[in-house]
Amino acid sequence: MKVLWLCNMVLPAAARELGMEASVKEGWVSGMAGAVLAGCHESGIRLSVAFPLPGHMIGPGQEFRAGTVDAETGGAGERASFSYYGFPEDVGHAEKYDGRLEHVLEKIVSIAEPDIVHCFGTEFPHTLAMCRAFPRKDRLLLGLQGLCTPIAEHYYADLPERTVRRATLRDRLKRDSLRRQREKFALRGVMEREAVGLAGNITGRTRWDRMYAREWNPRARYFEMNESLRPEFYGPVWDPEACEPHSIFLSQGDYPLKGLHYMLRALRIILAVYPEAKLYVAGNSLVAYGTWKEKLKISGYGRFLREMLTGLGLEGRGCFLGKLDAGQMRDRYLKCGLFVCCSAVENSPNSLGEAMLLGVPCVSADVGGISSIFTGGVDGILYRGSDHGGASGGPGTEGAGELGAVSGRLAEAVLEMWRDSRKRDEYCRNARKHALKTHDRDRNYQKLVEIYEEIL
Repeated sequence: MKVLWLCNMVLPAAARELGMEASVKEGWVSGMAGAVLAGCHESGIRLSVAFPLPGHMIGPGQEFRAGTVDAETGGAGERASFSYYGFPEDVGHAEKYDGRLEHVLEKIVSIAEPDIVHCFGTEFPHTLAMCRAFPRKDRLLLGLQGLCTPIAEHYYADLPERTVRRATLRDRLKRDSLRRQREKFALRGVMEREAVGLAGNITGRTRWDRMYAREWNPRARYFEMNESLRPEFYGPVWDPEACEPHSIFLSQGDYPLKGLHYMLRALRIILAVYPEAKLYVAGNSLVAYGTWKEKLKISGYGRFLREMLTGLGLEGRGCFLGKLDAGQMRDRYLKCGLFVCCSAVENSPNSLGEAMLLGVPCVSADVGGISSIFTGGVDGILYRGSDHGGASGGPGTEGAGELGAVSGRLAEAVLEMWRDSRKRDEYCRNARKHALKTHDRDRNYQKLVEIYEEIL
């Protein structure tokens, strides 16, 4: 059985072969690749992988870059190989569709001769190009990850209207204001819906994404398929005696949808009860303003966060940790006193799955598909997120209306978690037990093989 994967990122083994830095995103894809390669002799799967590359990495006069990688499969010295095809795509402008990519992918398909094409995600134009290019729609499998259409609908996440309208010098020069960012997701959503409509088979993992799959393509077969996480998160367990008490960890906060502004407003309420509380956020700082270069590069959202920090008296209470690899992320989860997912919308965030798998106390907004992987009152605390996720209208002060209401519910959820250590520990045990089933690597691999066999 020959299977061609279409991925949004370069698998780590191929990145090393190409002399690139391995991506820390979508680590579950590389984890699943390892499982497929490890079981290839038993399953009969011959894997090849296509992914976007910067144009300068494609040879002169070449339409794509191909090669073969010999990769470790996780066993004692066991190795297996897969073919890769890197095609040129400007992923920094994912809202733009280049029809020439269809021709390139047709050529890759003609060389790989796959029995099945498996596309991971709908967020980039290459998925639509493959869905158009691959003729056997009944052999086309499309995996739903983040969904651009609802992301566009919830993108502003209750920011004040005046913040949405405002654009910094950086925003104007890069044509990347908050309004433009939302427009880009809306354009990606148009391509996303067409791609889903073309696929004969769809995988998802929540009731929420299944609803969208049925709406956009009622004819497609839908397969439930959970994700396996990066290997670093299997094994260690959170210890309340080894963590930093009353510290809160967010896995990212680099655009409004991730809800950092909800957390900052909630933090002011939390500090009234726990004055030593501190917030840690993975990723680069959006609020850096120390040098002239940082002042020129600050975005409209970054400026709004700075205003919140100063206006709410939160200076020194938040720390941006920079880019973290899998091991550093694991260590930060284990060190925190609480993990919070405060997004305006999510499908099933792997960050929440990682925290659950490690047995970290978790609080999450009840939005999107989260309730399919995280049971409120059992695995941790779910609070009601935004009712609409748009911009907050009217004059009012920052935090009035829905932003203030969501932040208040988030603060109360955090305080509730910290009031009762016995209940907190029960949540942690339950969450870990739940995640060990959801993210069971052997079970998820077997399910993938079953899906492929059923499609054939």
